[in-house]
Amino acid sequence: MNFYKKWIQLFLLQICLIFGISNVLAQDYPNRPIKIIVPWPPGGGGDAVVRNISEKLSERLGQSIVVENKPGASGFIGAQQVAIAPPDGYTLLMGFDGSLVVAPHLMKAPFNPLVDFVPVTKLNDATLILASHPSLPVKNLKEMIAYAKTKPDGLNFGSTGVGTTPHLAGELLAMQAGIKLVHVPYKGGGQAVTDAVSGQIPLIFTVVPTVSGFVKQGSLNPIAVSSLKRSEVFPEVMTMSESGVNGFNVSSWYGIFAPAKTPKPIVEKLQKEIAYVLSIPEVREKYLKSAFVPIGNSSQEFAEQIKDDYARWGKVVEQAKIKLE
Repeated sequence: MNFYKKWIQLFLLQICLIFGISNVLAQDYPNRPIKIIVPWPPGGGGDAVVRNISEKLSERLGQSIVVENKPGASGFIGAQQVAIAPPDGYTLLMGFDGSLVVAPHLMKAPFNPLVDFVPVTKLNDATLILASHPSLPVKNLKEMIAYAKTKPDGLNFGSTGVGTTPHLAGELLAMQAGIKLVHVPYKGGGQAVTDAVSGQIPLIFTVVPTVSGFVKQGSLNPIAVSSLKRSEVFPEVMTMSESGVNGFNVSSWYGIFAPAKTPKPIVEKLQKEIAYVLSIPEVREKYLKSAFVPIGNSSQEFAEQIKDDYARWGKVVEQAKIKLE
């Protein structure tokens, strides 16, 4: 009996020591510059999203924030660098849903997105929008679905590429609405938008910021947005759920991740400070101006969404038989 009593006391002491050390680390953190890896080239959407918070976050934490671009392999190169970094809070990842919850279903990833990272917070949601060329005789989603049902060969829709969130959103819409949509992949959003505006493709599925200017000037017609709530950029445009595709809810997101096993107090401190920065009117305005909705949710809430998104897109990839070309 004494043996078990001593063993329990030792176990509890170890637990106390672990939490004690973690709390000390958090109190001392950070004491040197923090590096945020962006796994895409400079100048892109993800790059701007993290740079919009870096200055204010640096002021809050009292240390420099170094943004380092590490593009390549669909974002895998930069993500892998963070996955194997020391779990001390000094090397973070600017993560993107396309790289972390979609691409691993299409190609072998050098990491497990559900195991090798701890989510810190979601920075923003980028609502997707389905838009059409004015020549398409539809004005909303109900009309588009009805029109698509008269086309046995389907309607073409463009996206930023095979396996991207807009591509999968189109496949999911086709499944739930019982219509045929034919995917036309592009190597990025620029050419897809150009062809949609010129009428080369009748439909485009993309994030709101990519086409907001063309929609506002009338070069493209907004059919519906993919989120459960209407877009702050286009509050007059109905959601897909409002338009009859009940429960349809897809958005693209960016978030901050740390290596697995990063002490919880450090993760919580980062989340708290990032959420504060996202609430600053100046920062919030930068996000909204780019049609991004700032979030700053808890690590647990973000982790639950990642798990759900990973499972959902895995099913869509399998059912739609999507393969990289």
